Amino acid sequence: MVDIEKYFQYWKKYSVVGKMKRIDRDLYLKKLVEKRENGLVKIVTGLRRCGKSFLLDPIYKEYLLNSGVKENHVIKLDLDERRNNKYLNPDVLDDYIRSLLTDNEMYYLILDEVQKVSDFESVLNGFLHIENLDIYVTGSNSKFLSSDIITEFRGRGDEIRVFPLSFSEFYSAFEGSKEDAWEQYVTYGGMPRILSFPSESEKSRYLKQLFDRTYLGDIVERNKVQRIDVLDSIINILASSIGSLTNPNTLLKTFESMGIKEVSINTISNYLKYLEDSFLIDKSERFDIKGKKYIQSPLKYYFSDIGLRNSRLNFHQQEETHIMENIIYNELISRGYNVDVGVVPIREGYDKKQIEVNFVCNQFNKKYYVQSALSLPTREKTIQEERPLLNIPDNFKKIIVVKENRKAWITEEGITIIGIFDFLLNKDSLDI
Repeated sequence: MVDIEKYFQYWKKYSVVGKMKRIDRDLYLKKLVEKRENGLVKIVTGLRRCGKSFLLDPIYKEYLLNSGVKENHVIKLDLDERRNNKYLNPDVLDDYIRSLLTDNEMYYLILDEVQKVSDFESVLNGFLHIENLDIYVTGSNSKFLSSDIITEFRGRGDEIRVFPLSFSEFYSAFEGSKEDAWEQYVTYGGMPRILSFPSESEKSRYLKQLFDRTYLGDIVERNKVQRIDVLDSIINILASSIGSLTNPNTLLKTFESMGIKEVSINTISNYLKYLEDSFLIDKSERFDIKGKKYIQSPLKYYFSDIGLRNSRLNFHQQEETHIMENIIYNELISRGYNVDVGVVPIREGYDKKQIEVNFVCNQFNKKYYVQSALSLPTREKTIQEERPLLNIPDNFKKIIVVKENRKAWITEEGITIIGIFDFLLNKDSLDI
């Protein structure tokens, strides 16, 4: 088997895609390699246009070929291409794939846009009975969502979610300083094609068209949305208040104040779920750290790509404090952490109140508490940001991420302070 680290170095050095460098997505390649030949359907999900298809071909396909797999043992079908329309018939597809399996060596099947095949679930389940066939599929979010996967492939599917480019991935293909890359990233986000556009107007136009024509079109068509005005308003409210607590009741009151009538709690809850299923937003629930229990409501929503969020607001409301919090959240979940909003009860005199820890991060037996603070210009500001962390009654690591570009340091109270670049560019930054 090919050495995966040497393979990464090879294609980083020699590969260029269009006008931009080929972007190192080794986080996802490693996941595919780890799940190789595990007997399950590898289901690659994520926001449309975030790089799912490119991950499988050429990145993963090239890895397989470099590891010694024969080219005719990697079967790839792009089911959204007109020339492959005949394979949209499940019987034709089934017969075709089986006809290519001419020996007992392992074959690797990559099906892109598999949801275009009618009754694709039964076809894939049938392929699982073929011992020398390893299966990888992608699908567009309009008909191929994580909730569908859970229903159709319970115990037989292995989901790999792909996110838009992290800042580290973005910077690896960006020609300029870290500071310049950050300015671009907090404005236009990490959709891969953004790096190929030379002008600000082209980037802006691309993101707006992607949001309106692709994502909203998918949601409306798939879910037969009747109140498009309500869906639009929910998106705008969430985009305007990233990092703020909300729930369907709060949104309903907002609609009433706006004069939008005849909107039910169920409609709002359903539309929020549609946005989550499309991978446009992610929710983070609140967790009582001392009580060790979840608080059902309210909660927070973050956008999976900050550029899409900004485009929705016509690039107004560029509050870097909230944008940085969103980017930190995305980084944590892309690294595989379960991320909640922490709540710590404290007492002030006779009064009891709750203060917030931005993120409680869990991964296996590891736990971290993370605060996002744009800057700590004074001792008073430092004490303010440390306060919720110091009220946590355990010894797991406590971190404040700041925009300041300097080496990590530890405060008098034992809190680790990490600059945003160290945090984002070092995958092991929480263990500094």
